[in-house]
Amino acid sequence: MSLNSVNTNMTAMIALQSLDATNTQLAITQKQISTGYRVADSTDDGAAYAIAQNIRSTVGALTSANQQLGNVQGLLTTTQSGLTNISNTMASMRDVLVKLSDGNVQSTDRTNYEQQYKSLLGNLQTFIQDASYNGKTLIGDITGSNGKFGRIAVARNESGSSYGIATFSGSALYGSIAFTSTQLGGAATVQALITATGTFLNQQNAVGEQLNTLGNAINYVNNQVTYNNNKIDALNSGLGALVDADLAKESAQLTSLQIRQQLGTQALSLANSAPNSLLSLFR
Repeated sequence: MSLNSVNTNMTAMIALQSLDATNTQLAITQKQISTGYRVADSTDDGAAYAIAQNIRSTVGALTSANQQLGNVQGLLTTTQSGLTNISNTMASMRDVLVKLSDGNVQSTDRTNYEQQYKSLLGNLQTFIQDASYNGKTLIGDITGSNGKFGRIAVARNESGSSYGIATFSGSALYGSIAFTSTQLGGAATVQALITATGTFLNQQNAVGEQLNTLGNAINYVNNQVTYNNNKIDALNSGLGALVDADLAKESAQLTSLQIRQQLGTQALSLANSAPNSLLSLFR
């Protein structure tokens, strides 16, 4: 094909192809700079985008799990506070029972100690009834409790696997140590309640065991939240390495492409003006 043709300008075609390629690269670079992503959608890199979407979904699921665990942290802390008060109150009640187990305590003194015990029992009932958080309670199953009593199963990870938290029957505890005046009236009867196998001491030990169980549950939930946060950080780091744009590199690339675009435009202009030189042959 002749280079001296007004029908086909090969130089202009080559210049146009080069300019189009530069404009395509420039559009890609500008997209990365404007979005901050090397892979902003599936047109950039379908496989990488699919992986990124899966990672984002996992991060979202872990965040939701931590929100649920955070809610349970409040319930566990509230329950721990209630049980601690119950344990402290039972220690005071035991002190009173020791005094009532003394046969030398009679008449008015005995009546006063019995009233003191019943007053402490009333405090204990309040602690059971009020140990609720966001409408739920792990111990408050006495009539008048400010929450729904029941076992809690909370989602702990992105797969929805649950962690179960058992309840402690406040009603059973209260019923076991709500001694009658008859039971408190005799020194020998009271003494039997606070022996190593006595009813009161058994219930006091049960509260201690529940505090231990609850402490373990609090530690588990706290550790799970920490683990989930660390996993989220790791996933986000990997996600960034997969799809984030290197803005310093793309900024330098943008400058280079803008210069190439200007030169390409000038080259195309020169190539388009080349056929005009043929007109001098006809003058």
